[in-house]
Amino acid sequence: MNNSQKFTATSFTRSKETREKWVRYLMFVVTLLMALPVILLISYLVHKALPVLSLEFITDIPRNQMSAGGIWPAVLGTIYLVALSLMVAAPVGVMAGVYLNEYAKDNWFTRLINLAVINLAGVPSIVHALFGLGAFVLFAGLGESVIAASLTLAVMTMPVVITSTREALSAVPMSFREASWNMGVSRWQTIRGVVLPNSVSGILTGVILEVSRAAGETAPIMITGATASLTFRQGETVYYLLGEKFMALSYHLYYFSTQWTPPRLLLDEGTGEMLPMTQAAIEHAEAIPYGTAVVLLGVVLLFNSLSIAFRYYLRTHRKW
Repeated sequence: MNNSQKFTATSFTRSKETREKWVRYLMFVVTLLMALPVILLISYLVHKALPVLSLEFITDIPRNQMSAGGIWPAVLGTIYLVALSLMVAAPVGVMAGVYLNEYAKDNWFTRLINLAVINLAGVPSIVHALFGLGAFVLFAGLGESVIAASLTLAVMTMPVVITSTREALSAVPMSFREASWNMGVSRWQTIRGVVLPNSVSGILTGVILEVSRAAGETAPIMITGATASLTFRQGETVYYLLGEKFMALSYHLYYFSTQWTPPRLLLDEGTGEMLPMTQAAIEHAEAIPYGTAVVLLGVVLLFNSLSIAFRYYLRTHRKW
């Protein structure tokens, strides 16, 4: 028997290779079917938003009863929400995760806390909104404001940060800790110098999820500080104090999609007269919610991209 006959594929081998090929094609089709709705949705939103999508739309203030102008106050309010909720949820969530994984003993009380964290992650957002209304708006006396809404979002997203922190810490080999302890290093110094640096990329996964949810939630901010519109003058610097109401992209989109109707008469900025709303102006106003949705997706994508880039940098510089 020569070498060519010795390594000729048998019918059983060819059958296995055929099945493997079909399974690979099937997995590809399933993956494509999962991505296709997202691609179609984003393409539809971009197509409907084309009449208003521009840099001026992002940086301008609403005008003519919100039928013209831009959405900069809503963009700025969303940035406030994400930044403030992140400043609260990330440190507290990480510290809670460190305690539960590195210090807490495995007893009934710790298991009860773990169960509470898991259940809190599954609570509907409207329940968190009611908690924020009672705890921060009324009891703490913060009123309907940026800080009350941000704290509500922080409480809502904190379980995700805690869970991702615990999983990232658990992924660090125990031998790292034991080697550090054998050198006479204390538990906290080991956590600070060995465990956290090697788990920070996994912790950022929870932070990324926190950013996405904080930017897109509507119910928690609806009754804790968000408003449909605020009056700003042309050329005026747009900013929010922590105790003031604010605009946000998610609530702006909700309001436009459910409650806003085009006004019949608009003020002509040139003549000062009230004129009927033209068909072109109506079409422009109808495209605003689609433009808002695209900008909201862009803001979430920007925050996530920065976090993912930082996480990739940390992973590539990890020493194990």
